Formats: sequence, structure tokens, C-alpha cells
Amino acid sequence: MAVGREGIESAAKRRGGRYRSGRAVRQTTFSDGTDVPVFGLGTWYMGGSRTDRAEEVRSLQRGIDLGMSLIDTAEMYGDGAAEDLVGEAIRGRRDDVFLVSKVYPHNASFDGVRAACERSLRRLGTDRLELYLLHWPGQVPLSETVKGFERLVEAGMIRQWGVSNFDPQDMRALLDVPGGDAVATNQVLYNLSCRGVEWDLLPEARAAGCPLMAYSPIDQARLLRDPELAALAQEVDVTPAQLALAWVVDGGGVIAIPKAGRVEHVEQNAAAAEIRISDEIRSRLDAIFPPPQGPTPLAMI
Repeated sequence: MAVGREGIESAAKRRGGRYRSGRAVRQTTFSDGTDVPVFGLGTWYMGGSRTDRAEEVRSLQRGIDLGMSLIDTAEMYGDGAAEDLVGEAIRGRRDDVFLVSKVYPHNASFDGVRAACERSLRRLGTDRLELYLLHWPGQVPLSETVKGFERLVEAGMIRQWGVSNFDPQDMRALLDVPGGDAVATNQVLYNLSCRGVEWDLLPEARAAGCPLMAYSPIDQARLLRDPELAALAQEVDVTPAQLALAWVVDGGGVIAIPKAGRVEHVEQNAAAAEIRISDEIRSRLDAIFPPPQGPTPLAMI
């Protein structure tokens, strides 16, 4: 490992100022040239508790301070409660944020996607999204959804569009649709214990210059209970979460969006961007969490 705990902590302190340049956290690039941080802020299961709300708002704001300026949410999350929470957190600093939301498949018709986007924008307190995703494949024809996304781009309501939970067959179907090649990203389940995308989706996305977004990059905290991962993390003087997060983005072409509802967890996650995985550590992680040996069905939560 290139960075131990002392280096991580000092790096986090160096990033303590307000995010402005877009370079406080290591970056990756969308096909249109837009740079985004490799670690963003997930909001699944956030916004539903009055008791936790103030701390969740502070956590999102601290993440922005540390350069984790990509915030991912969805109309599905708490029936809009997460979007409302994000809106509160970014009030007064909208231009510091790369904002991502997602539309239900049943709302993704030509007219439905515009109505859904308008509702999301109201909850978020903004006039545009940087990225709008189809949450998973549904019954509405992809051609209709793509046309709806294109209209939103033309209206300035979204900058780019993408998809989520699309397997290779779904992606091929999308690329066959007129305008489908404008897809900016595919957000999928990806972590040390769920590596199926490495066989096909990830290399194809890298070749196309279309970063994957990894949701649940620490497997909804289940990885933190793995004794072998914990032992290896202790050996290299980082936390299990930091090691798992650093691994997800280490090969490039991946944006991880861990959810963290506490300021201290956000700070630890941001610090993981300083970690580089050595060949030795990568091999040892492969031994604990073997890579796929062939095509596997796309995992989803």
C-alpha cells in the first residue's frame, strides 16, 4: 500500500477546505470530458429519520467539503425523502455539486420521464441534474425513454443520462436504440464480494470510456464483518471499509457511491481515495474474494 493511516489522516486534513476546483479527490472522466470524483455520496436509506436528519445533512455537506461532490439519489429512495434531504444539504452551494438522480422504470415513458424529473427537481430545490438514470430495465420501450431523456437534455433539465442495473444484454439493446450510444454510465452492484461485472460489463465500459458507478461498494457493511479483510486492512494500517473502497476504484473507470450518514464515516471514505493497491495486496484480495471465471447473472439489491 502506498498510504498508511498517518498518510490518510494528513491527506484528509489537507482536503479540509471547501471543494471548488473539482480536484480535491481523485477523478475519473465521462465520455463528454466531464471530470467527477471517484468517490461520491450515496443516499439510499437516508432522509427517512427525523432523529438522524441533521447528522445526515452535515455528512453530505462534509463530503462536499472533502471533494466528494457527486451526490447520488433517486425518486425511489424514501419516496422522495432522500431527494428532499439532498436539497437541504446543497442549499446555497448547488454549483459545487454533481447531482445524480434516478427515475422509476414505470415513470420512464416519453412524457412520464419529464414529469418525474420535474418532481425530483422540486424536491432537490434545483433547476437541473448533471446526470439522470433509468433505475432498472422496465416495460417502457427503451426508444421512448431515450427520446424522453433527449428532450430533457434539450430543455436544460439534465446534462447527461444513463442507466442502472443493466446487464450486458440490456446494454446491447440500449445501444441498438437510436441515440442509445449517448449513455453516460451504468450504475451496478459492485464490491469485493460481488465481482461478476469484471467479466464483461466493466471491461466493455472501460473500452467505451463509459465509467461504471458502483453502488453498495462495501456490500451494505457486510464486508466489514469479514475477518480476512479485517486482518489484511489492519496489516496495511487502514480500515476494512477504506481497503474495500480503494479496491473498487483502483483499476480505473469506476465511481463508488458509498452511503455514509455520519461525518466521521464520510471523512474515512474520502481518505480512501489516497490509497493505492499494490500488486501483492491485490493478489491477496483476489485469494479472499475470487474474481469471476465466466459470465454470471447481474447481481442486484
